[in-house]
Amino acid sequence: MSNKLHNPSVDSLFDAILTLENRDECYAFFMDVCTMNEIASLSQRYEVAGMLRDKKTYLDISEKTGASTATISRVNRSLNYGNDGYEIVWGKLGQQKKD
Repeated sequence: MSNKLHNPSVDSLFDAILTLENRDECYAFFMDVCTMNEIASLSQRYEVAGMLRDKKTYLDISEKTGASTATISRVNRSLNYGNDGYEIVWGKLGQQKKD
């Protein structure tokens, strides 16, 4: 995990996120903290990651999500060389990897 991101301010933000108990609380918090475009970008990346995991093509992903090939490539790089964050979440959601 990158140490560049680790600092008390980010720790505080993540601690705040960890207190959220349901979707309504998430909506309230993220709508206050982020712009609509930032939330849309995060959700788009998450959708792209799921589609890459399901072996969809860049063209299919771009057509369904509107994501650019640069965004798809960035998410793909995270899936292949990142910190396994997506896999952690999918595991907690009970979504087994489809190979």
